[in-house]
Amino acid sequence: MQRAKFLDKLKSGYLRKWWLVILVSLVLLSFGALVAVFFSQWVQFFIGHEITLRQGSQTFKWWRQPPIEPLMKIYIYNVTNADEFLIDGAKPIVQELGPYVYRQEWERVNVEFHDNATVTFQQRKVFYFDAEASAGDEEDMVVVPNIPMLSATSQSKHAARFLRLAMASIMDILKIKPFVEVSVSQLLWGYEDPLLKLAKDVVSKDQKLPYEEFGLFYGKNGTSNDILTVFTGKGDITRYGLIDRFNGKTHLPHYKTESCNRLNGSDGSLFPPNITPNTTLYVWDKDMCRLLPLHFQKEVVTNGDVLGYRFSPPENVFYDPEHNPENDCFCPQGPPCAPNGLFNVSACQYDSPIMLSFPHFYQADPELLKMVDGISPPEKEKHQLFIDVQPQMGTTLRATARVQINLAVSQVVDIKQVATFPDIIFPILWFEDVISGLPGEVTDLLHLATNAPAVAKSALSFGLFVIGGVLLVISVFCLIRNSNRQETLTLESSTHYVNKPPNPRPPRNLIPPFPNGTPKKEPVDVLNPGFVADSNEMS
Repeated sequence: MQRAKFLDKLKSGYLRKWWLVILVSLVLLSFGALVAVFFSQWVQFFIGHEITLRQGSQTFKWWRQPPIEPLMKIYIYNVTNADEFLIDGAKPIVQELGPYVYRQEWERVNVEFHDNATVTFQQRKVFYFDAEASAGDEEDMVVVPNIPMLSATSQSKHAARFLRLAMASIMDILKIKPFVEVSVSQLLWGYEDPLLKLAKDVVSKDQKLPYEEFGLFYGKNGTSNDILTVFTGKGDITRYGLIDRFNGKTHLPHYKTESCNRLNGSDGSLFPPNITPNTTLYVWDKDMCRLLPLHFQKEVVTNGDVLGYRFSPPENVFYDPEHNPENDCFCPQGPPCAPNGLFNVSACQYDSPIMLSFPHFYQADPELLKMVDGISPPEKEKHQLFIDVQPQMGTTLRATARVQINLAVSQVVDIKQVATFPDIIFPILWFEDVISGLPGEVTDLLHLATNAPAVAKSALSFGLFVIGGVLLVISVFCLIRNSNRQETLTLESSTHYVNKPPNPRPPRNLIPPFPNGTPKKEPVDVLNPGFVADSNEMS
């Protein structure tokens, strides 16, 4: 009964406003809990929407014409004892020249969006020689192995003997030698080679090379003919920036398994967001001819105090199948495979025996370094490939791609020009593509986008909890206090009406007389005993 009365009093209009305050405080506390639990997911959803490649967005503008200044630094191994090596079999001695520095401008052209959330484009790269930053001139002359010739002789090793003899005669007529002296510019961007010129006329149409000159970067200065298709991230942010097709193909045709022929990595500029230290990133490049896995190394701070994760290839990425069984699929012609630390890209380099490694044979078999003199021991800081990525947004903050180009030369006794040439891995040059950082306008936005959500989450959730909690305590306190006050007032009012004494009679001398002047007598039984006469006197 008492509980029911108390509840009725709590429902009174006087206390109804405190119920409203309690409701507001509970809403604030609930919203604070939602912010604490789901705010990060809301931010991720917002980031995913904003970074998606779509026409007219800021992300698309930066992707299409990157606001960066890439540099390519090239170091050439100049052979200083070519004659002694060929005639006397002396150990080759090389002199590392460089860097020869080229500034680059990047742009994606012929961009076309498709209904399946992909975008197709061609890559345009323009190189400008930077004489001031270089340690030499483009016209410096260097002596290097004759790659077209040595590729041809190595490929003929298992051909019929008369073909090898015929090749030797042709080389005699054309005066082709195992080493050539060319300028740095010619070695990189192309020079006319008599063997390639001959091949143009005698090789069948389906086997012809797509170029008439030879250069290690021939055809790369300008717009590439290759067409690349990547995912925009629309509908599935986990595929953001990943390659869908290369020249219309989803897989390479070179290797043993589907997984090794995959192309679905990044081109190195964008990665799917929400990267963790346990994530393995994959980068694909045409010249690398495979997906390159990258593992987390450490946290770094880049331009604008933006936090990044550094990723690098694992130590065994180029190990032979005996030491890394996962690489068995990259050796389709069976053992012997490339030595530890080398990757055979001949399958996508027109069967030229080109081997890639890290500079100075970093993370490779130490015996490779002993094949030539003049190369210093490898150093991690100078020769490691790495990419720094902003983990929440998947943006590349800084990158240095370091690769060394080597030629695997085989001895062919029937071709006199290379009869004394031993089986050797001959280093040609190494280069590093460097993106030192992003401009201030980009890093400012990244810093805001990565730090503001955490601050906003803490401030918002804390503020909502504090305000909601304070309002709840105050409202409950006031509710109970005022309900008790009303109960007390009600009880006091009831007691007053129940125990109220009768109204006192007016004094006798104030009783009005009758109209004739005779005063009215009160009954004896209601008179005050103090004013009643003694009974004896009355008698």
